[in-house]
Amino acid sequence: MKSYAIGIDLGGTTIKAGSVDAGGGIIKTVTMDSLAMSGPQAVIGQLLKTINDLMAQHAGETCTGVGIGAPGVVTGGSVVKNPPNFAAWERVDLGDAIRREISLKVEVENDANMAAVGESKFGAGKDHPNFLFVIWGTGVGGGIIIDRKIFYGSHGGAGEIGHLSIDMNGPRCNCGSRGCIESYIGQRYLSERTRNALAAASADSHTSGIIALVNGDVQKIDPKIIAQAAESGDPLAKAIFVEAGTFLGYALASILNILDIRVVVIGGGVSASPQFVYDAVTVATRERVLKPHKEGIRILRAELANKAGIIGAASLVM
Repeated sequence: MKSYAIGIDLGGTTIKAGSVDAGGGIIKTVTMDSLAMSGPQAVIGQLLKTINDLMAQHAGETCTGVGIGAPGVVTGGSVVKNPPNFAAWERVDLGDAIRREISLKVEVENDANMAAVGESKFGAGKDHPNFLFVIWGTGVGGGIIIDRKIFYGSHGGAGEIGHLSIDMNGPRCNCGSRGCIESYIGQRYLSERTRNALAAASADSHTSGIIALVNGDVQKIDPKIIAQAAESGDPLAKAIFVEAGTFLGYALASILNILDIRVVVIGGGVSASPQFVYDAVTVATRERVLKPHKEGIRILRAELANKAGIIGAASLVM
């Protein structure tokens, strides 16, 4: 009898889920609104609908279990604490709530850690037992893989690299601190930085490829638009991304100095940026790491794209 595992990537807007085979291949997928702002019970209800939908597509086959990657700090493979952008959610035993309804093995871990596991087993990290995984998207998150296993830290919260400060007097971050790398290179920052740069440019700014791509509506600017313009040779778009890559490289250098790791895998929505962005990250990282650490520094593009979280979560219960 065929078997499969279910992997779920729980986000503040969307639940992305898939049935996954033993080789890390996704068989079927389901996407559903997470209803994150409607409280924990609404989210749990959506998760159950997602699971039941996938199981219905595999009638007569064996489900080995459900793995869930959730934002926030996750402890005991089950309890999710204070996930950002989830209303009225402080401490919820998500794993137990799902187990009571489906009678399957259920494991819950941090979403960034699950993406790191996916890349470790089936993606860009499979040849590297030790690496730092970076999710670069709306915010900046991460996971630390040591000897092919997640490094959790004392309380399950290791890997929050987005809140490493590169300037004690920098912009205020949503976490309450200042100068966090997330407040410089997250999607919202890149979009706002671009709008400000266009506004400050000369009268010739209307010829920018960015303006053309959004038909003059600067509120539509996002990293995909900026990347598209940069790949077409737009100098302002390229400068924005080179600056962002440089900032990220400075942050990574500090982390690599502490962990003595040489390999970084970058995933998330902004990771689809042109290669020159990765070159900027690499140059800045090598510029700032200690001399003994420079040899072997590698900045890699994630291979599983937005599937990493699903595949990593499913691997928990294969």
